[in-house]
Amino acid sequence: MAVSPVLLYVDDDSTSRQVMEMLVTYSLGWPGVVLFEDSENFIERVESLSPAPDVIFLDIHIQPHDGFAMLKMLRAHKKFSRTTVIALTASVMNEEVDLLKKAGFDGGIAKPISMNEFPELMQRVLNGEKIWHIR
Repeated sequence: MAVSPVLLYVDDDSTSRQVMEMLVTYSLGWPGVVLFEDSENFIERVESLSPAPDVIFLDIHIQPHDGFAMLKMLRAHKKFSRTTVIALTASVMNEEVDLLKKAGFDGGIAKPISMNEFPELMQRVLNGEKIWHIR
């Protein structure tokens, strides 16, 4: 049996965290996802995860560190500089998508995430594809 990838999802909205957990466990059949409800002590908490996450999903509008700041921390960290990082955001104006791409995100997915589309999107992410699923 193949080993399921380790996913980390950082979002301050409890409903969004519950949806992600359901998508991962029920739609994909994976054991679960590591959930952070805020970005306090972000890099220290990511460092403490074992095994390290294969894919990190970041809510853009979160405190105290927004998604851009968390991405910058990850890219500056030797262990996580090449980890796949996907932005999740409810605000999907073209200007923000351009900012996400310029910042170095590996993709972006609009919230709410579609239960029907998530398995295919996740497979594409795991295949190394940069996905920009913004409606």
